[in-house]
Amino acid sequence: MPVPAQGGRGTHVDVRRGPPVARRPAPPLVQAAQRVPNPRLTGLGSGLFCGASMFALGCLDQLLFGASLVVYGALFLPVCALTAVWVRRGDLVTAPVVVPIAFTFGLLAVADHSGGIGGRVMGLFTALATQAGWLYGGTLIAGLIVTVRKVALMSRRAAQRRAQAAASRRAFPPARPSRPTG
Repeated sequence: MPVPAQGGRGTHVDVRRGPPVARRPAPPLVQAAQRVPNPRLTGLGSGLFCGASMFALGCLDQLLFGASLVVYGALFLPVCALTAVWVRRGDLVTAPVVVPIAFTFGLLAVADHSGGIGGRVMGLFTALATQAGWLYGGTLIAGLIVTVRKVALMSRRAAQRRAQAAASRRAFPPARPSRPTG
């Protein structure tokens, strides 16, 4: 049984008497999932992460695969998912916005860039037009993940409000009208 703290106001120390409870180790898959980094990025941080990742992957694609747009598009999808998972709760709406911008930024390294600035711009627009499926797919992935996270957050908050309302009703029950005796 918990013993309340003696010193501070509102503090509670959970002191249990008896032997310690033996905990079973978690399954290996759960242990591996716990080791995965779980940063919480701001809106700006998620944009920087996604943009820098896509530019680095675009440069890597240029070096290893000779600017394959299919490889670039396939690498775009997990970056979209990570951006949507790692953005913090208050900035959820930014993930589907920064993902297309990062796709375009990364295309600077992959798009055809022959013929000076005009050729680079035309190569960028051509790559955007021909790879729109990857762009829409990644944006859809980010949007779905963000939507699921927002719905879960809203349901969690509603459950907390219901629990608080139930606790306040138990703490302060409504006054019952007195019965007339007669």
